[in-house]
Order: sequence, then structure tokens, then C-alpha cells
Amino acid sequence: MLSEASVMKALEHVIDPEIGIDVVNLGFIYDVRIEGDHAAVAMTLTMKGCPMHATLKEQAEEAIRQLAGAKSAEVRLVFDPPWHPSMMSAAAKERLGFSEDMLDE
Repeated sequence: MLSEASVMKALEHVIDPEIGIDVVNLGFIYDVRIEGDHAAVAMTLTMKGCPMHATLKEQAEEAIRQLAGAKSAEVRLVFDPPWHPSMMSAAAKERLGFSEDMLDE
């Protein structure tokens, strides 16, 4: 059955090629909504002009469509609120060398 948890797990396989970390741990996923066999996701990027926007969007939609019970997926790119490094998981922050005091600025 399609669920928010299964969508988030699938999105962990979508890696930002410029950063080398998945979109979930980067904090790019703002919202997941499930309606029957359809998943709608609100996803952001580090900046509006990200050259990888189309690729990441397509990869995310494909990852969701591969899930059992998923017939369709829509990933909508949003930029409000703007992404900030503080949105990353602790593991992503550590991997990229961010400390909490760096993110308070």
C-alpha cells in the first residue's frame, strides 16, 4: 500500500549529483500527500536556478512510481520557505561539515 513512509523511503534513493546526498536527508521534501494510488510531493532545491531541477524532479517521480500501489506521482518544485542548511538531517550536516553554530548565523 502506498504511504507517506514508503514515498519518503523511495526518495532516499534520489541523490543530488552536485552534493552527493539524497533529497530526504538534504531536507528538500516539504510535503507528501497520498490519495489512493497517487502521490503528490512538494520538493525544494538549494536555489531556484539549480541546473539539476528537471533531473531531480524526474528521478523523484520515477522513484515513487516504482513503489507497489503507485500509479502516478507528481513532484511540484516549491521555494517557500527557502531552503536552508539547517533543514538537513544530522547525518547530512556531519557529512558536509556543518556544525550547529555555523547554522545559527
